[in-house]
Amino acid sequence: MKGMVFTEFMEMVEVTWSLDMADALIARSQVESGGAYTAVGTYPHAELFALVSALSMETGVAVSELVRTFGKHLFGRFALAYPRFFLGMNSSFQFLGGIDCVIHAEVRKLYPDAELPTFVVEAGDNRLSLTYYSEHPLADLALGLIEGCVAHFGDAVTVRREAFNNMPGAQARFVLTRKS
Repeated sequence: MKGMVFTEFMEMVEVTWSLDMADALIARSQVESGGAYTAVGTYPHAELFALVSALSMETGVAVSELVRTFGKHLFGRFALAYPRFFLGMNSSFQFLGGIDCVIHAEVRKLYPDAELPTFVVEAGDNRLSLTYYSEHPLADLALGLIEGCVAHFGDAVTVRREAFNNMPGAQARFVLTRKS
């Protein structure tokens, strides 16, 4: 997993809770890196899971909710860090409709070793279905990113998550519907 994800997670913890909380997570989780992350580094997914689990133990907030909240935060950070990905994008449907063929293609140019999920997109006039496939159980993160995207564009859209293929977290379907 790219280091930017880790640095943004630790920043969210520091801003939302405190620097002391970030230090407590590193100590509690005993991650191999010692919590020394760089944005351009690559780290095992297990370290993110360990940090989130430690945060859940410290705060009493469910892991799934923390990961979802982080996804919303991360989308906002992506929008600031990569404004060129948003050029010509007018809605969450337009942005998410091109997630694999446009956005992930650009991410792969920047980070050829990035392990990105795959999305199968089915679009209609007022509905967008995104079927998520990943090697890692990060559907909660994907949901937060999708919700962050909807908020970013200010769209009146509902987002529903559906279980898919009995692979909790690694596969899911997200259905976005425009509100009338």
